[in-house]
Amino acid sequence: MTALVTENIALLAEAPQGISRLRALILELAIRGKLVPQDAEDEHPSEFFSRIDRGKAAKFTKGELARFESLASSPVDSSPFVIPPNWEWRRLGSLGLIGSSSRVHQKDWTSAGVPFYRTREIVQLAKTGSVEPDLFISEELYDELTQRGPGPAPGDIMLTGVGTIGVPYVVQEGDRFYFKDASVLIFKNHFEMSPEYLSLVFSSPYWKETIHKESMGTTVHTLTISRANEVLIPVAPAGEQARIVAKVDELMALCDRLEAEQAEAEAAHAKLVEALLASLTQARDAADFRASWQQLAEHFHTLFTTEASVEALKLTVLRLGVMGKLVANAIDGESASQLLARIAHARTAGKATSPTDAVQGPYELPPNWCWTTLPAVGELARGKSKHRPRNDPALYSGGTIPLVQTGDVARASGLINTCTGKYNALGLAQSRLWPAGTMCITIAANIADSAILGFDACFPDSVVGFIPGLPEVDVKYFEYFLRTAKADLQKFAPSTAQKNINLDILSSLYLPLPPLGELNRIVALVDDLFALCDQLKLNLAQARQHHEHLASVLVEQAVA
Repeated sequence: MTALVTENIALLAEAPQGISRLRALILELAIRGKLVPQDAEDEHPSEFFSRIDRGKAAKFTKGELARFESLASSPVDSSPFVIPPNWEWRRLGSLGLIGSSSRVHQKDWTSAGVPFYRTREIVQLAKTGSVEPDLFISEELYDELTQRGPGPAPGDIMLTGVGTIGVPYVVQEGDRFYFKDASVLIFKNHFEMSPEYLSLVFSSPYWKETIHKESMGTTVHTLTISRANEVLIPVAPAGEQARIVAKVDELMALCDRLEAEQAEAEAAHAKLVEALLASLTQARDAADFRASWQQLAEHFHTLFTTEASVEALKLTVLRLGVMGKLVANAIDGESASQLLARIAHARTAGKATSPTDAVQGPYELPPNWCWTTLPAVGELARGKSKHRPRNDPALYSGGTIPLVQTGDVARASGLINTCTGKYNALGLAQSRLWPAGTMCITIAANIADSAILGFDACFPDSVVGFIPGLPEVDVKYFEYFLRTAKADLQKFAPSTAQKNINLDILSSLYLPLPPLGELNRIVALVDDLFALCDQLKLNLAQARQHHEHLASVLVEQAVA
């Protein structure tokens, strides 16, 4: 069974959450007796348990066990899974003594002395082997408490009892601490069970599923002494326990190496993608971009292998679009400045207007483009929700008019097709109905998210609406620009040093405006390239599902 795992370790490790699943599989195989071969020469656990029974009797006679919970002795009528014939199922309480600590009151906490551990410290110890304590008790109190009850000794196992329950920490030589009652349990290893083997059991999926199932229905997950006593533990012969621990250590070290290699490979891949995408933005013009894109397209299957890399590609496409490097520039015909003048003329119903002040943006634009602002191109205004409280049922009862909130904008992928609520006539009277095709921009909660209304709707003043001044101007271009501005807000709105946005900042954003024909061609090409990116993501998702299915089949075969 180990061969099945090791031969397919790359497949398992590269599956979604692969290495964490691989670690869980190793532990599951270990406690089922499928990780190392059995040895007929190993001492049978029954002989070990006979020694435990004699040890218990001696300790009871001496009165050494009187202060602890009585040992679990209920019979084992059914086993959770099949184990090798020379293994035995035993309840945890029959393998040692599970207890808690004496109560330590908050008034007894000190800033120095003997460390006092709660669940969080035990979890940290289990993860890293060290912890920086911030609570202590005095030496005198520690001596008094350990005279009255169980103090941690090397080979004992601490188990978290509240919140993140059942996490084990094997007490090491040199450890000296006390622990919070009920929050942490102690397994006193009086009968010399292998603490390393028990720790593997306590880290396994079987243990976690068992104790969490027992804790269901409680407000806070807890592991009590009585519950811990009753959990069935698969006990291997002592010799096999040692071999299992050694094999698990070996395989976990391999997992550590795989994890480090994966992290390095992912970092290198991300840098490579970033560098290649940056080279695209250095294109001199659309022809140069097409040549670079063609070279890149030949390696899509090796470069864009993660959702993050595909999203980076999409953002690069948008940046190229608003920089004028995505499609051929229009040299003849109406310029962007003339388009602006036409928009101004339309918005003022033919009245004479003052020329718009020239705006100097953060980079050089192609001929016939110009820098401007959103208010110069169309209407930019906050939504309305005058009534207080905003959730007054009188605004919504029997409502049919969509109300879009910041969350609807954040969840949209460019097009808003959901609404949080619906206003009635009273709700509409204190708000405003915006037409389908309005660009929405959030200025609260989810900052600078943008999407376009797919239907007529109201929205509150935490959302800003934008409508181009001419119907033939595609609003998608401005939504695409907003996505690039969000990624680099200070570049387009240098007047603010905050990672925040409001109507004034939106009004002052540097907006690169192309001529109308070029604007529409940019939108069309972005849509085409985004469709390609979405297909890439779909292929990735399908490949991941296939990979995950193969990994799941291997896990089932290994455990079966």
